[in-house]
Amino acid sequence: MSTFPTETDVIVIGGGPAGATASTLIAQKGHRVQLFEREKFPRFHIGESLIPETYWVLERLNMLPKMKKSQFVKKHSVQFVNSTGKLSAPFYFSDNKPHECSQTWQVVRSEFDQMMLENAREHGVTAHEGVRVLDVMFDGERATGIKYQAADGSHHEMRAKVVVDASGQSGLLQNKFKLRVWDPILNKGAIWTYWEGAYRDVGRDEGATIVIQTPNKEGWFWYIPLHDNRISLGVVAPFDYLFKGRGSHEQTYQEEVDKCPAVQERIASAKRVTGYFATKDYSYRATRWAGPGWVTIGDAFGFLDPLYSSGVLLALKSGEMAADAINEGLQIGDTSGEFLGKWGDALNQGIDRMRRLVCEYYDGFSFGKFVKNYPHLTGRVTDLLIGDLFTDKVDEVWAPMESLYSETKSVPKRWDSGTPVEVAATKSNELFLPDGPRP
Repeated sequence: MSTFPTETDVIVIGGGPAGATASTLIAQKGHRVQLFEREKFPRFHIGESLIPETYWVLERLNMLPKMKKSQFVKKHSVQFVNSTGKLSAPFYFSDNKPHECSQTWQVVRSEFDQMMLENAREHGVTAHEGVRVLDVMFDGERATGIKYQAADGSHHEMRAKVVVDASGQSGLLQNKFKLRVWDPILNKGAIWTYWEGAYRDVGRDEGATIVIQTPNKEGWFWYIPLHDNRISLGVVAPFDYLFKGRGSHEQTYQEEVDKCPAVQERIASAKRVTGYFATKDYSYRATRWAGPGWVTIGDAFGFLDPLYSSGVLLALKSGEMAADAINEGLQIGDTSGEFLGKWGDALNQGIDRMRRLVCEYYDGFSFGKFVKNYPHLTGRVTDLLIGDLFTDKVDEVWAPMESLYSETKSVPKRWDSGTPVEVAATKSNELFLPDGPRP
C-alpha cells in the first residue's frame, strides 16, 4: 500500500464513463487525480447504445481514434415500430447533421468502459481497481477526502481539494445527504437477454437501434445490434406490470416476446446465449449536486429512463461540465459548492428535454404520424434523438407533438423536484436476480 499517497488534488469515486471522463479532463490540466473503482474491469454493465452527441466529449478525451479502430458496430440511425408492427422511416443522423459526429457506435459496455478507464490512465490519472470507498470525509460542510478499503482489506484515508462522486446508482453522497428524489411517473422496469444470429439490416441500417412498441402499448423492446453477431434485446414496461404477480424473469420475458410479432420475426432463427437480467429503471435526480469541495456526476447525479439511449451521453456530459468547473475552480482557488456546481442547471435543462420526449412517447406520441404531419420538424426531432439537448431550438416540437393525440394527459412534462417523494436508497437500480451467465 506504500504506492497510495495520503493526499492529492482531486479524488474521483467510480471508474465508469462519468468518472473516467471527469478524471481525464482534470488530469489533462496537470492536476493530480486519484480514481477509485470498487470492481475489477472488465465488468458487465447494461447501456450499450451511444447517441451522436457523445462524439464531442470523446473527441476531448482523445477517444475517437480508439473508437474508430474498435470492433463496435457503427450506428447511423434509430427506427420505431408501433404497436401494430408498422416500421417508421429511419431517422438518419447524418441527414440532419452532415458531419462524422453523426455516426456513433453500439458498444459492449465491459469493453467500452475498460477503454475509457485505460484512456484516463494514459492521460495521467492514477486509477485503482478493486478498492472500495467507504465514506467521504468532511470538515464541517467541506469535503476533505475519503476513507477507503484496499483490496487486502486494510482501511486508509486520502485527502483532496475536491471529491467527485461518480459512484453510479449507489449514489454515495446522494444517500449520505438524502438528496435523491424519484420521478413520479418514470418508474419502469426491464428484463433483457442476448441473442446470437438474430436478424439485422445491412449497409448503414445494420447498426440501427430499433424501438418496438408492445402490441398492448404497455411497454417497448430495445433491439440493439452488437459485434460478434449478438443482439441485445430487452423489454421495458411499468415496474408493477413486469414484476408484480408474474413468474420468473424468463417466463415474463417470453410472454412479452410471444405477444409481439415484430420481435418474434427478428429472433426466429436466433439462439439465446446468456441468461436473463432484470433491473429497476426508476428515474431520479438529486436536489443538490455540489457542495464545498464535492460534486456528483453521472448516475450519482441522476438517472433517466433508457428509451432514447441517453445514459452514456449524460454521463460524459456531466463529467465534462464538472471537470471544466473543477479545473477553473482549482486555478482561481474557488472550490465552493456554488462554483463547482454552476453547470447543474444547464444539465438539468437538457435532461428535462430528453425526459419530455420520453414522456411524450409514453403518452401516445407516434414518430411516424409526426413526420407525416410535420415533415419540416423532422430535423428538430432528430436533434433530440442525437442528444442535442442544450439548445432551445428544439422546443418548437412540443406543441405539434401534443396536438397529434387526444388522450387525457397524465404525464407531467416538466420536472418538479418538489413533486416526487424524497428517498434515500442504497441502490435504486441495482441488478437483481440474474438468471444464468453474464455475456
